[in-house]
Amino acid sequence: MKDIHEVLRRKQAKFAQLGKQIEMLQQAAEKLREVAPLLAENDEDDSAVLSEMDEQPQAKTAAAGAGSASGKPRGSSPRWP
Repeated sequence: MKDIHEVLRRKQAKFAQLGKQIEMLQQAAEKLREVAPLLAENDEDDSAVLSEMDEQPQAKTAAAGAGSASGKPRGSSPRWP
């Protein structure tokens, strides 16, 4: 037969653990409520940022091609003596 005090202690420990998990989930939900409007505001800006990102690699590739034409990397010094 199980000791009633042991069963009660285990149930209370489980109850306390669940209470902590619920509290952490509530805190996470509050933070998400704070961040969600900021993310919604940025949705319009995302398309502009993405188009800028698409244009930048082309410019970097062109600049890298011009710099490597001499066969020597620009602005780099040897790492080993």
